[in-house]
Amino acid sequence: MNIEELWKRCNFNDTKLKNYGFYKEKDNYIYQTNIMKNTFEVTIIIPKDQKFSIKVVDLNTNYEYTLYRIESQTGKFVSEVREELTDLLTDIKEKCSEATKFLTAQANRIALKIQELYQGQPEFLWKKYPGYAIFRNNENKKWYAAIMNILKEKIEKGTYEVEIIDVKLNPEKIQTLLPKKGFYEAYHMNKKTWITILLDDTLSDEEIMSYVQESYDLTKKKK
Repeated sequence: MNIEELWKRCNFNDTKLKNYGFYKEKDNYIYQTNIMKNTFEVTIIIPKDQKFSIKVVDLNTNYEYTLYRIESQTGKFVSEVREELTDLLTDIKEKCSEATKFLTAQANRIALKIQELYQGQPEFLWKKYPGYAIFRNNENKKWYAAIMNILKEKIEKGTYEVEIIDVKLNPEKIQTLLPKKGFYEAYHMNKKTWITILLDDTLSDEEIMSYVQESYDLTKKKK
């Protein structure tokens, strides 16, 4: 069971977390409760970056219980533990968070700005990739931006998940940007005419939106 998978694309509300029973310690929200008729103590930690962690301790032995994480473990007891944990995490998600279209705060901000400026909704075209969205020019349906969540290793070293936006730019402009931090050769797009930008606040929203505007202008119908 993957807590990050269960809580993907949700934004936790500080007040709702406190009302639920979370307490704040430095930049972390922490919640503790017992499950399985007080057999286990569950500790859930939500850091500021919302990369969650969960710890389950057997109250009889004081050792951490980890079998529920192993998919090959399918016995009745471990299945019941998973079920109670899933119910708990689902309840927290429903009562303490708001659904978002994308994983990162910057991706959600950029998507909202795009919708406001160009009057177009993101299109999620692939069931296999629920976090992949494209934006089309309303006049001719040409793509001018795509937001995706990928493993960092797809663009450079790193095993964690990141969000990116692909935009269309002039080839000369792409060559001037590629040496700079936050820019990469286009992922899954034509590398000559598209570029990938990291959505982790390396670049400001304003700078990213300037490239989105250039991309949008390149898709306009020629008069």
